[in-house]
Amino acid sequence: MKVFIIGASGLVGTNCMRHFKSEGWDVLGSYFSYATDDTVFYNTLEPEHSENFDIISWKPDVIVHCGAMTHVDQCETEPEESYQKTVQSTINVIALARQCAARMVYISTDYVFDGKEGPYREDAPVNPLSVYARHKLEAEQKVLSDIPDSLVLRVTNIYGDEERGKNFIARIIAQCQAGQKLTLKLPYDQFASPTNASDIARAMFVLLRDHKKGVYHIGSTDYMNRVALALRVLRYFPDAQYDLIPLSTEELKQPAARPLYGGFVTAKFSSEYPDFFFSNVDDYLQRHTS
Repeated sequence: MKVFIIGASGLVGTNCMRHFKSEGWDVLGSYFSYATDDTVFYNTLEPEHSENFDIISWKPDVIVHCGAMTHVDQCETEPEESYQKTVQSTINVIALARQCAARMVYISTDYVFDGKEGPYREDAPVNPLSVYARHKLEAEQKVLSDIPDSLVLRVTNIYGDEERGKNFIARIIAQCQAGQKLTLKLPYDQFASPTNASDIARAMFVLLRDHKKGVYHIGSTDYMNRVALALRVLRYFPDAQYDLIPLSTEELKQPAARPLYGGFVTAKFSSEYPDFFFSNVDDYLQRHTS
């Protein structure tokens, strides 16, 4: 299997590269703004860019699209940029996949739901609340309609190993290990399913291997709010100095609306792969703090 991963220097892309290679697949990945040693340049918004890697000549069987504008509040205040980086980039990748006669995997989100009745199954009615969410939904629907046998993986609250350590859990660990005092103003009324990017990569691998298609919800056994998640991490650093300030979503006054009860029911994936083990936050913390 030849797989090209767009956005391979990010959290999900990095873990997919690592796992697919460990399973013996021929894998190559691209970066746009952050280069790593094992990625090549590709700008999805300029398919004819002179420095773009020649994906068509490489002839992938699958293209995984991990790239998007992920800053939810910035998407709300800069909707045109959000559209370009999430929807238009996906339209361009769809065209690329067609030229390569490749299958496509799109990474989506629980933000396509309104958060009133979560956690969600795949067939739950979608109702995006924000610009970010509307654009992610539009992009995933284009992939499903335009690319035969495509996969959409909805994920949320992703953490794990990445070069930049940008994710929520990694940042707390780094600050605690550096002896820095933390000030955390976090919503107590936003719930989701924190998921290790390594598990997303492993789940994607078996789905691709078995030629699955359609929408799958991928999430861990954890289900908690951001306050509980921060406290779970801080429990491994008994000497950490921190101020933890629980706030309601309304008090935070974030520009973009959030689904309060998000996250997933993963019954579809689990019924097809009953032996697949999803790790949890404690598994990750035990490995990285022992």
